[in-house]
Amino acid sequence: MAKTADTLNPTRADFEALLAESFGTSTSAEGSVVKGRVVAVENDFAIIDVGLKTEGRIALKEFSQPGKDVALKPGDDVEVYLERIENALGEAVLSRDKARREEAWARLEQSSANNERVDGVIFGRVKGGFTVDLGGAVAFLPGSQVDIRPIRDVGALMNVTQPFQILKMDRRRGNIVVSRRAIMEETRAEQRSELVQNLTEGQVVDGVVKNITDYGAFVDLGGIDGLLHVTDIAWKRVNHPSDVLSVGQTVKVQIIRINPETQRISLGMKQLDKDPWEGVAAKYPIGAKVKGRVTNITDYGAFVELEDGIEGLVHVSEMSWTKKNVHPGKILSTSEEIQVQVLEVDPSKRRISLGLKQVQQNPWESFSEKHPTGSLVEGEIKNITEFGLFVGLDGDVDGMVHLSDLDWKRSGEDAIKDYKKGDHVRAQVLDVDIEKERISLGIKQVGGDPMESLAGVKKGDTVTCEVVGVEEHGLNVKIAGSEMTAFIKRADLARDRSEQRPERFAVGEKVDAKVTQIDSKARRITVSIKALEIADEKAAVAQYGSSDSGASLGDILGAALNKAKKDAESKN
Repeated sequence: MAKTADTLNPTRADFEALLAESFGTSTSAEGSVVKGRVVAVENDFAIIDVGLKTEGRIALKEFSQPGKDVALKPGDDVEVYLERIENALGEAVLSRDKARREEAWARLEQSSANNERVDGVIFGRVKGGFTVDLGGAVAFLPGSQVDIRPIRDVGALMNVTQPFQILKMDRRRGNIVVSRRAIMEETRAEQRSELVQNLTEGQVVDGVVKNITDYGAFVDLGGIDGLLHVTDIAWKRVNHPSDVLSVGQTVKVQIIRINPETQRISLGMKQLDKDPWEGVAAKYPIGAKVKGRVTNITDYGAFVELEDGIEGLVHVSEMSWTKKNVHPGKILSTSEEIQVQVLEVDPSKRRISLGLKQVQQNPWESFSEKHPTGSLVEGEIKNITEFGLFVGLDGDVDGMVHLSDLDWKRSGEDAIKDYKKGDHVRAQVLDVDIEKERISLGIKQVGGDPMESLAGVKKGDTVTCEVVGVEEHGLNVKIAGSEMTAFIKRADLARDRSEQRPERFAVGEKVDAKVTQIDSKARRITVSIKALEIADEKAAVAQYGSSDSGASLGDILGAALNKAKKDAESKN
């Protein structure tokens, strides 16, 4: 009875212990998730009883989730986060958002550890990506992780529950990064493997053009994409896939190749048509002249379409006989219709070499026909080099005058100084080499060969010379009756040393001399008065005296000179 009486009548100490126990239990619940019951819903707030002799208020918006309506009524059990047991108003401070966040983080950490997918809803945009609600925890979805390919409009993906892959979690910083692309790639890989198993090389299928690039088009084959390269679209040249295809277009393609490792599929459209290169050698024999259309111009030549799928190259060297080092664009233009000649056909390499200049007359052949060797031509000096002059001629061709063909009497180095670019000159055609495309000209030949004026004159003959110049070392003379000049050295002016003086001769004076040398190649003649005197002396001795006649040399020469004088007088 005493015990019962004690229980019914607690002492101050008993009450104090019970109160301490109650506060201790309540205090330990702060900062954790507790269960509560909805007592009432009023004025956008839910009144929650958490069983701590107090109630708390939570805004209804905290119970809302992206893509879902709030459905809360009295009597519902909910989990809430107890921040503080009692505030200034005597109410418990509760939070549904923090409860959901704590619950979500625990669940997400478990999913991340198991590499499992998690469901979430994209509900907002931020710089560089989007925000995703993962059942209470907010994650960041980078823009690059939204889809396999860039998406312009993500409106259809907003506020829709869909799976995501957790890439990174940091609970201390509250950061979660997720990816939608990883889920799609995994799903796509599974679908791709299944679809690839049902496809075979050589199979013809229908597809839809999904994307167009500079190098080709991606075609959707019903869940798997294949690449249709630009070179496999058509047999003819396709500058850009968009010239032939458009996004959304349904096309029939052939599977060319399947890579089992990468599961990449190569497609072709041209393979469905007959190869135009079959029998091309017979259709375009070497030497045949055909017409075509210029489709493309490059630095090294122009491509000419002979028919659909058949193109040939006119190399820059085969475009013009005379225009060298000129860009093909200055000779031809795109879409121009031209006639060309087939130079070479290689069906195995799908190459045809064409020539444009071959359908035009060779200007060197034309020049040779109009101006045979020996004929005279006129032209403008186009260029002067260290070895001669280049002269522009008819037919847009050039001829060259070598230094050795500038002047008969002077060296080429001296003679070329008389000419300048732009001068008009007359020249004689010396040779035309059609194969090497060369024309040799001569300027000195225009006035005739001065050696021809010495016809009949040979070494040892006596010739009459006219003094045209007196110099310290000899005389400049002109051979009478010719165009040839010669120089008589001081030592050749007389037999006697005392008479070897150039000053005793006068310009215009005529003297006889003996020809001592004729160099036809160098166009040079050498004469000597001394040699003539010695020859005359020998002739006089032979005619008027002998070794035993007793006559002196002076007597013999005197008699010879008297006879020569009388002979000259009798002729006059």
